[in-house]
Amino acid sequence: MATSERPVILAVADTASSLPDTFLVRQATPADAEALAVLGRTVGSEAEGWLITDRTWRSTSDERRYLKSLRRYAHAAVFVAEAPEGIVGRLSIARDPHPASSHVADLGLMVAAGRRRQGVGTALMAEATKWALAAGVRKLELHVFPHNEAAIALYEKLGWRREGYRKEHYRRGDGYVDAILMARDLN
Repeated sequence: MATSERPVILAVADTASSLPDTFLVRQATPADAEALAVLGRTVGSEAEGWLITDRTWRSTSDERRYLKSLRRYAHAAVFVAEAPEGIVGRLSIARDPHPASSHVADLGLMVAAGRRRQGVGTALMAEATKWALAAGVRKLELHVFPHNEAAIALYEKLGWRREGYRKEHYRRGDGYVDAILMARDLN
């Protein structure tokens, strides 16, 4: 279930000036692989630990292979936010493969540090919601680290709720980190 082929163009007020700064939300293509690999490594290496991974992310060739595989798999998608400086956000969404929960899709979101709190995450979440509705998904889920208060606030503002707490759910480096399970019903 592909999203509409027409990209979404958004104007977001730049906090440093009164000029609007634009970015484009669109479905990712294999040509985006290098930029997405760089974004993943950059966000993953931030000291705050926003991603499960710490400094390791898919290689460019692994990312390209994954994006190519999505052409044959209608139950997942990757969306990007592209600004004049390049790709500044990524959202991946995938339907649960089990038949009893195929009405549920899981998503992951990352936004470049310099583009946070500028509408990028909100725009990517809106595009994922459109994709999910077109795909017949009834519920969206995600995991967020408890220390990522800005992301939690964004998700709650967008109508997400906390459904659970997963103690030491992910291995990160030499330790384990907790995760909050959040969800949003679509109908």
